[in-house]
Amino acid sequence: MELTKQEKAMLDGKEGYAVKKSMEILVALGDIFGAEKLIDVGSVQVAGVSYHNLGDAGLDFLNSLAEDGRVKVLTTLNPAGMDLENWQQLGISPEFAEKQNLVIDAFTRMGILVSCTCTPYLIGNVPLYGEHIAWSESSAVTFANSVLGARTNREGGPSALAAAFVGKTPCYGLHLDENRVPDINVQVNAELSRLSDWGALGYAIGKKAENKIPYISGIKKATLDELKSFGASLVTYGAKPLFYIKDITPGAELRQQPKETVTIEKTDLDDAYNKINDQVDEIDFVCVGCPHCSIKEVAEIADLIRGKKVATGTELWVATSRTTKQLADKHGYTAIIEAAGGKFACDTCMAVAPLKGRFKALATTSAKGCFYSRQNLMKTKMGSMKECVDAAVTGKWNN
Repeated sequence: MELTKQEKAMLDGKEGYAVKKSMEILVALGDIFGAEKLIDVGSVQVAGVSYHNLGDAGLDFLNSLAEDGRVKVLTTLNPAGMDLENWQQLGISPEFAEKQNLVIDAFTRMGILVSCTCTPYLIGNVPLYGEHIAWSESSAVTFANSVLGARTNREGGPSALAAAFVGKTPCYGLHLDENRVPDINVQVNAELSRLSDWGALGYAIGKKAENKIPYISGIKKATLDELKSFGASLVTYGAKPLFYIKDITPGAELRQQPKETVTIEKTDLDDAYNKINDQVDEIDFVCVGCPHCSIKEVAEIADLIRGKKVATGTELWVATSRTTKQLADKHGYTAIIEAAGGKFACDTCMAVAPLKGRFKALATTSAKGCFYSRQNLMKTKMGSMKECVDAAVTGKWNN
């Protein structure tokens, strides 16, 4: 990979340990994937924030970089392992909280915005169409590539952090035009009537696309929250972090439909629900917000649960960014949800919090949330927002 004089100086340690280490990571990555050069990035989103995933070794690594490392571009964080303010309310141990706060302190010293969300595009980290970025979290990467039309590979935590310190990333993969061409055509012949249908669609297409980029036809309209849910499911269950939907997402009109074609029928969505949903009646955990809830979704939850109470023995978590919760506070949504016994889980989510063994059965709107909750040994049910709120109020899933 060809380096400029400035980049060689960084690699030689002229800008300190963190930049030198970052350049070593980026050069090695570029060599592996055959990148010819480094390119400037407009923003970075760093994953690997939860102490649950990092452990002491990861914390030590972050502290070593924080000694002299300062980010050069707008950089935000993926969810942490707990709500940074109300961790006790969510049942997090003091020991875990102490370690998680040390992780956040290291990122803060680097100059990173402690946003702790998987939806950075909802809180101000919004790249332009065609802009090169270096993001980590799978659903955020998919949304940025597909809905915003930005360009990013799915970075690992260390490579994203390296890009933040250097302000550059190797030019390979989805940064290049030739790698953004769809290679499977998907004709959707099924009706999508609720949010969870988009998760089921992502499951169905992800399984059929098998690490390909789908060009999707047959969908007449889509909201931001539906695309957010769809992208998260799509990449979780098999496709690359980029999709095109005819007449809806940017760049779709510029792309020729590929020759290979698959169809999605109602039976495919039914099969997705059957694969995602377990046989379970009693629900002790309802968590909405994977990816993090938008303010529109929070408002819907508040409207559905107004005047009701969460069932004894069941917990309702609304996972969202702290920025979104501040809006919910001002509009009265927080008061309604908390009066019903619901809890806000800011800064964190069901995928990265230490939840193994705490709950038996989850209800959610998210196919991705079901995937990770099963890894935490929970039974799972995916359905509409109303079905999830009803499960929180009754403690049961209405089959």
